Amino acid sequence: MTRDLDTVTAPTSASPAALPSPAAPATRRRGWRRIAAVAMVAGPGLVAANAGNDAAGIATYASAGSQFAYGTLFFMVLVTIALVMVQEMAVRLGAHTGKGLGALIREQFSLRLTALAVFCLLLANTGLVVSEFAGIGAAFELLGVPKWAVIPPAAVLLWSLVLFGSYKWAERIFLVMSLAFFAYPVAMILGHPDWGQVGEHLAVPHFQPGKDFVLLAVALIGTTVSPYMQFYAAAGVVDRGAKPADYKLIRADAVLGAVFACLISLTIIIATAAAIGGTGPLESAAQAAEALKPVAGHSAELLFAFGLIGASALAGAVVPLSASYAVGEAAGVERSVSRSFRDAPLFLGLFTAQIALGAIVALTPVDVIQLLIGTQVLQGLISPIVLVYLLVLTNRRSVLGDAANGPRYRIAATTVVVGVAAMSTVLLVQTVLGWLGLA
Repeated sequence: MTRDLDTVTAPTSASPAALPSPAAPATRRRGWRRIAAVAMVAGPGLVAANAGNDAAGIATYASAGSQFAYGTLFFMVLVTIALVMVQEMAVRLGAHTGKGLGALIREQFSLRLTALAVFCLLLANTGLVVSEFAGIGAAFELLGVPKWAVIPPAAVLLWSLVLFGSYKWAERIFLVMSLAFFAYPVAMILGHPDWGQVGEHLAVPHFQPGKDFVLLAVALIGTTVSPYMQFYAAAGVVDRGAKPADYKLIRADAVLGAVFACLISLTIIIATAAAIGGTGPLESAAQAAEALKPVAGHSAELLFAFGLIGASALAGAVVPLSASYAVGEAAGVERSVSRSFRDAPLFLGLFTAQIALGAIVALTPVDVIQLLIGTQVLQGLISPIVLVYLLVLTNRRSVLGDAANGPRYRIAATTVVVGVAAMSTVLLVQTVLGWLGLA
């Protein structure tokens, strides 16, 4: 792949007199090569990170803005750093081993620990798949279209996209879906937020005591550093045939994708904070759209619905794919979007079952916002378990050789995992104490 990219050159003038010094064309060619290389490699990292800004993510970020205004911005900066490191480790495993996260867990851990990892992912993903189709239904209901008229066709379209396409074709469609996220920076700019407050809260820690803030913080971790993203990112790198020589470009895709996704999440928080910051948690998708009316006028519902449709459709395909990859890798069977149903029955059969289940449950009368945020809290509780597997694998030289985590990276990555685990533990303890009437 790297050798092929070296053949990309920039056009030069036909007139000898117009040619600059010999160093300039070489510099220009190198610049075009870098741009072309990043464009060609963009895929698994960007898709996985953007899928985190799904319906549940949008609901969680909007609730953060409405409930605590700009108060969670610094926390999101920390979460962004965590996401960059986690996604980089996932794609590094895929590029250097040629195996997905599920396959590596099966090889390096016991059968029970492998089953635990797969169970956690399936548990978290089940609620997520339902939430994605619920998000699609809620978006169209904002436009006056009943959810029963759109959820079944949406399920069939997403199922067909994966079942009858190649990985490369499906990946490009996923990237196009990501364009929907630009609706939220527009909403932020139209909201005219207090940029002084935004800058202060981005740079200075603002943590509030109380269960509500901890609950939302764990939900922010869950929706931003979702377990399925690591499984999809590593498996996507393998499915597209990347090699160790492609790692630098794969890493650029993962890092830029994570940063872009988190910037979008920040704009959602800021846009909602500018409109209704401090008024309390959101209770419905309609209320979230209503929050944008002061900043986007009567087009608020269209703006919110467009972003919600694109985000939900993207994650509606990526989330079940991640579980299918994980189970297929753990079972040691064929798993690829480019394979037929006959060649990969478990992989595509599980994908089909998840799509069907998600669409059916989403057609029932569910509280969309509570479902969306609830699934993110569950993701936040499960994330530390998956991150421990990821950390152990990237620390092992027997798995990655010289590409294993160095001493400094190991300390930083361990800090991230411990921090996520600590937040999840605090929430779990608070929840149990609440059940016992002690909190």
